[in-house]
Amino acid sequence: MQALLEAAEGAAQDTPMWRLAWCAGAGVIGSSAADLDAEVECFAEFIRRMPRPPAAAFIASSAGGAYAGSPDEPPYTEASAAVAVNAYGHAKLRIEAAVSPMSAAGTRVCLGRIANIYGPGQNLRKPQGLVSQLCLTHLNRQPLGIHVSLDSLRDYVFVTDAAEVVCACLSRVAAEPAGAVVTKIVASGQSRSVGAIIGESTRAFRRRPLLTTPSSRTAQVRDLRVRSEVWPEIDRLARTPFLVGLRRTVDDIDSQLRATSLPGGR
Repeated sequence: MQALLEAAEGAAQDTPMWRLAWCAGAGVIGSSAADLDAEVECFAEFIRRMPRPPAAAFIASSAGGAYAGSPDEPPYTEASAAVAVNAYGHAKLRIEAAVSPMSAAGTRVCLGRIANIYGPGQNLRKPQGLVSQLCLTHLNRQPLGIHVSLDSLRDYVFVTDAAEVVCACLSRVAAEPAGAVVTKIVASGQSRSVGAIIGESTRAFRRRPLLTTPSSRTAQVRDLRVRSEVWPEIDRLARTPFLVGLRRTVDDIDSQLRATSLPGGR
């Protein structure tokens, strides 16, 4: 925490109109409530103790976590009701609510509800990331368990595209009135089923992945299509074709396997 506060103070001294992008968090859907509570408290404490509020801030949240329990019909937009159905989703919505002291101090805040990010650099030891896990199982030939229905629909946004959207959101929200809080969905705008992702990986790698389908599956919402209606001009930055992103992901994971002792390293 002290390192965060010192970094914020240093940024404020260098640039009075400094900006904050909070994209931290190691929690996943399967994380314990205690671990998720710790992440929420870390953010809330940082906001409470921050000596000088930023001029603008982007706070990363989760589209899936926010809309999984929404009574509205998909595709979900920023106007859809946000209703969490698990501890992960509740934690993300609590982080969104925790920006109140910052916005009250004049910070212009963008709450970025991000879809499924994929691409180079994902932590392969975390039990998440269908695209990365498919790439990994292609390289190490170890079976991958699919715990959700194959017709589950999700939006997959390439990591560098998401980063560009975050930067654009920071610039865009900086033009809003002081204290404004704007919700923005960060997504590619193209949803794919789990089955379609498996099919595209088969075509790209020219062999079927080794998959298992356990009898007990994780209870997850099948249809989580999203569509952003806020600042639509920014959405053009999510432009990487899925197969291009898939190839970049597998190349990065191959490099990781060669350089580390991860299973399948060569």
